[in-house]
Amino acid sequence: MTKISNKKSEIIRTERGLTISGTRITLYDVIDLLKVEYPPKLIRDKFNLTDEQIDAALYYIEDNQTQIEAEYQEVLQTREEIRKYWEERNREHFNRIVKMSHKPELKFLWRKLEEQKARRTNISCCYSQKKIAKPRIYKNCSFLCKRRSENLRSNF
Repeated sequence: MTKISNKKSEIIRTERGLTISGTRITLYDVIDLLKVEYPPKLIRDKFNLTDEQIDAALYYIEDNQTQIEAEYQEVLQTREEIRKYWEERNREHFNRIVKMSHKPELKFLWRKLEEQKARRTNISCCYSQKKIAKPRIYKNCSFLCKRRSENLRSNF
């Protein structure tokens, strides 16, 4: 761990990269928010930093802009590689799950679940079609629609 002193707070280099001392917040986390134009005070509040810590981070980023930008691009590339890896791994995992056969004793429940899914996609909400003037929220209805509520009650 290498310490890089700035005013009262410090920026340290850890295995995660340049980090604000006393936190797990990297400068790359701060840069992410700066890129989407978050103001420094909002960044400070989001990460629960002190004024000195956010000032030190911003000062360090500004002072070492070319080095930080190069490291930041490497971090972005690594993040993208990790995202792609997990996306592919999850896709393979979900494909294996889909191909697995259901236990015979649970086939009835799976059939009932598929029927309910089909009914949900086929029911149209009269509120969305603007057939009712004032929608009312019904206890068992996730939509603002009496017809939807009645259909749900009749199916159970």
